[in-house]
Amino acid sequence: MPPASKVTKMPVRLFQPSGSAGKGGVKLRRTSGFSINSPSVDLATKLRLFQRTLRSRVERRDAFPDMVRAVNTTLEPAKIAELVLERAKTWLPAPCWGLVSSDQSGELTVLAERGLAPETGPAVTAIARWVMDRGQEFVSPSMRADGRLHDPSVGAVIAFPLSCRGRHVGALVAFDQLHSTKDLRLAPGIWRAIRMLIEPAAVALDNALLLKRVEELSVTDDLTQLYNSRYLNSVLRRETKRATRNGRPLSLLFIDLDGFKGVNDAHGHLYGSRALVEAAFVIRGSARETDVVARFGGDEFALILPDTGGEGAFAVGERIRERIAAHTFLVADGLGMRLTCSVGVATLPDAAASSDELIQAADKAMYAVKASGKNGIQAAEIADKGDSD
Repeated sequence: MPPASKVTKMPVRLFQPSGSAGKGGVKLRRTSGFSINSPSVDLATKLRLFQRTLRSRVERRDAFPDMVRAVNTTLEPAKIAELVLERAKTWLPAPCWGLVSSDQSGELTVLAERGLAPETGPAVTAIARWVMDRGQEFVSPSMRADGRLHDPSVGAVIAFPLSCRGRHVGALVAFDQLHSTKDLRLAPGIWRAIRMLIEPAAVALDNALLLKRVEELSVTDDLTQLYNSRYLNSVLRRETKRATRNGRPLSLLFIDLDGFKGVNDAHGHLYGSRALVEAAFVIRGSARETDVVARFGGDEFALILPDTGGEGAFAVGERIRERIAAHTFLVADGLGMRLTCSVGVATLPDAAASSDELIQAADKAMYAVKASGKNGIQAAEIADKGDSD
């Protein structure tokens, strides 16, 4: 028997009983030229006609150990999801698949997918939410007629919860955009086998998600949810080496909130902390996807800008300065305060030759803004190349 990952590459033809076949019990005759993956046949029909084929796949002696080995080869949630889908698509003749999980905040994420179109994404996420909230399978021949989750963008659906340690950590959703006119039926043995195959996948995914969350906590600032200074220093050292090796520019921004001490003094540290969270939100929203944004400490923030020269870094810094000045802080608390910030910019190799020098140069430029009246931006001075290492 070929491995599970290759089964779908072998076309399976439709057959129907045609009388006695001696020892085999039933002789089969071909009734159509389409395969198990034919897009013109609805899911209910495929399930009805391919029961024996599907059962042989999920009850293979090596199916369970193969799943266990596969999902334990990595600790990346997305890679585990991909490995599960590679095997799951041989269990059921559904053309579309999604494996969905949730992050620490409860927001759902599609970790892996097959045939998931933009218009079907919300429906698949809603199905996954239903399955994970209840820990129950979801089976529907037609979503446009389903009273639980009405959505005409998706046709027939079979979804399974991924449960581990009393938690529902994800959902495996198989669906067909064709609406089935009959119920989706599987033999009890197939249901049992699929549930058993899903168990090691749920354990592996739960372990990977827990590890990811621990890693995120170790590099994330608890208050602002930006990266912390330890992670910033680590990334800056790595990016400095890469930029030096490739001859590419690298810039660093240092940002300090002006007058922030007055918030704490006048209203207390609780409101000061809320103002920091708002500032972090504005800064993160003003940065680019490739930028690394961190809380350096207190009311200081820092941004690493890979492959960015002085001019580009100055533009990012000015955008942040303008948006901080335009933002009204603590409106929900009835205070409506305004803050500004001072921004220092340093670029490698112009202003520094190492990560430590880059930090010192950006910090010095930021304090120069403070000394000259605050609410401004300044680039670090060009370093004397004769003094660099």
